[in-house]
Amino acid sequence: MNEKILAVSAGHEITEQELNNLIANYPPEQQIYLSNPQAKDELLEQLIGFHLFSKLAEEKKIKESQEFKETLAKMENELASHMAATGIMNQVTVTEEEVKAYFDANPAQFASKEQVKAKHILVDEEAMAQKIAGELEEGRAFEEAAREYSTCPSKENGGDLGYFGRGQMVPEFEKAAFEGAVGELIGPVKTQFGYHLIQIDDKKEEKAADFSAIKDQLADTLLQQKKQTVYMETVKELEEKYGVERKR
Repeated sequence: MNEKILAVSAGHEITEQELNNLIANYPPEQQIYLSNPQAKDELLEQLIGFHLFSKLAEEKKIKESQEFKETLAKMENELASHMAATGIMNQVTVTEEEVKAYFDANPAQFASKEQVKAKHILVDEEAMAQKIAGELEEGRAFEEAAREYSTCPSKENGGDLGYFGRGQMVPEFEKAAFEGAVGELIGPVKTQFGYHLIQIDDKKEEKAADFSAIKDQLADTLLQQKKQTVYMETVKELEEKYGVERKR
């Protein structure tokens, strides 16, 4: 069966197979986009241009020039060096046992940290904070009071700060929030910013990670670390074998 010819550029027949081979060189996520007709037409135009310039290079005898030969030699050395390094890196593997051992040895690294979800109202004076607290105790909605009184930009969201962990807030605020109970109104709490009224909406306790949920990502991370170690060790071995003299 004859191949379908899509164009003839400078005497070269561009087949559908040649176009498909070009698409196959792209990453998988890009191949999906390149499968649509418009993208294929754009790639075809690139191939047409490639063969036109190839013909021009032939006419100008560029391959016979010293510049071309020097550039080609440089590219050959770079490619050979890259292939030698890649060959070694491709031999590096990480077993599931290694991944599990690292996971078990570093539980805190993967645990979901303790978090608090809270709203707050920030004002400059303690007396004002006490006044607002009285309104809240009488049943006024916290969000409504935050929008009216708070000087913090969070007022636009009814004072909502979302979830936060330890170390993200100033010490006085953090201590009050983490020690408070869900649903509790706390304050006034004085910080360097003023006086806060805090409402605790939710709490998340520290939770150990599920190994099965993170093992693939962890394996990739450990593999990259192991490859880096092998690369540096190999460089050191090659330095001893072939010699290196640094001039600075």
